Order: sequence, then C-alpha cells, then structure tokens
Amino acid sequence: MPLLNPSPIKPGLFRTAPCAQNTSHDKKWGRVRCVLGLGIGLALLLGSGASARGEDESFLLRDDNRVRGDRQAPVTLLEYSDFTCGFCEKFFLETWPRLFSEYVQPGKVRLVYRDFPRASTGAGVETAQAARCAGEQGQYWAMHDRLFASKSKFGRQQLHRQAEDLGLDIRQFTECFQSDRYVDAIHQDRLEGGRIGIRGTPGFVLFLTQHVNDGPLLIIPGAFPYDVFKEQIDRLLKKALPERNTGQPQAGAELPVRG
Repeated sequence: MPLLNPSPIKPGLFRTAPCAQNTSHDKKWGRVRCVLGLGIGLALLLGSGASARGEDESFLLRDDNRVRGDRQAPVTLLEYSDFTCGFCEKFFLETWPRLFSEYVQPGKVRLVYRDFPRASTGAGVETAQAARCAGEQGQYWAMHDRLFASKSKFGRQQLHRQAEDLGLDIRQFTECFQSDRYVDAIHQDRLEGGRIGIRGTPGFVLFLTQHVNDGPLLIIPGAFPYDVFKEQIDRLLKKALPERNTGQPQAGAELPVRG
C-alpha cells in the first residue's frame, strides 16, 4: 500500500492507536512496518518498505555528525526534511521545542537529521548545502536552526548573509558551497529515505537505537501534533529502558510495530 503524503493538520482530526501485529514477522521481534497515515481519524497503514523485504537498514545509524542529543539514547527520531518546506518549519517551531525539552535533553531520544529536498535542484538542495558547509566550521545546527526560523527567501545571497551572521569564514563557506561537494550525499539521503517509505516532507522514523535492523520501525509521515510523537516515543521507551538494564528484550514483550 503506498504511503500518504503529509496533509494540513487540523485541530481535532487525529486520534492515536497502537499498531496491530502483522502475520508476517520474525521470531525475535514480530518485525512489522507500521505507518501513521492521514485520513478519517488516524489510520494505521501497513508499509511495504525495506524491512518487509529484509533489506539492510544500517544506514539509519550512519554517523555523519548530524545528531542532536545523547548518541546512546535508547530511541532515535530520524527526520527527513527540507529547509524550504512549510510543514517542516511548522514541526521545528511548534513540536520540536517540546520534544527537545521532554525527551532529547533528558537523554531519552536523539534526533538524527537527513536531507530530503523536494526537487533535485534549487533552493531545497542549496539550503542543505549551506547547512553542511556551515558544519565544516562547527556550525551545522546553528545554520539549521536559522534556516528553519528565517522568513527570508532562500536565494544564494540570503544564504551567504546567514553565513556572515553566524560569523563563518566566508571564503571557506563560499568555496564549499560552490564546489557542490555535498550534492551527491544530499541526494543519497533522499534515496535512502525513499527505500523505507518516506514520500514527502517532513517524514520521521522512530526506532530503538540498538535494534535498527531487527526491531520495529515507526514511520510518521508529516507534521503530526506533539501528542502523536509523545505516545509513540513512550511506547518504545517502555520496551527500551528495561533492555538497558538487562541487555536483553523483556521476556514475552510485544514491541509496537510501525505505526
């Protein structure tokens, strides 16, 4: 079943529910992909991505320094996003601050950011390049936050002004930006997101950090309200925290499937 693209969030439109167990599962985890979809209420749709085909998903843990929070946090929230996307900005301004204070700062969840430009060229790619070039000078997250909080258009002149405002070495930033050395990596992020079912921005994947290849993957396709993220994160944390003490999954525990 194809995934649904993000739609406008309307107050009162959503209810949350746990995913149901799929009949096709492995012996250890009951591995199933579940997707939170948009429709009448909150529908739970079975995905058809990488885990259902048994593909390696270790790229979800690739360490490229775009990680916020404790790298050993039990739950990972992987965000596929575009700096020029209105709903991505909505998530950053409305939902992210609460997730950061409630889950990231206490070390329960870590955020991993990946690029998902909506076109192969243009502002989506160029803003992603600007953030990565700022990262060469230790200012990736500072640029990331400025881009999402900015109301300016994202032309090259504006991106250079953002770099100047951050106090970056402009010559180094310009050389990096003009070299296009991150374009292939940006497109690779998008391809990998597509492999696991990301179809639009923002798109999120929740999973147990230590069980990316054999645990549940929860795909949240859009700027859902905070309470949706909270419920699904809490469900994963209940399964992850006992494991941190024993090193083993809880006996008889049923993990939430992708929902």
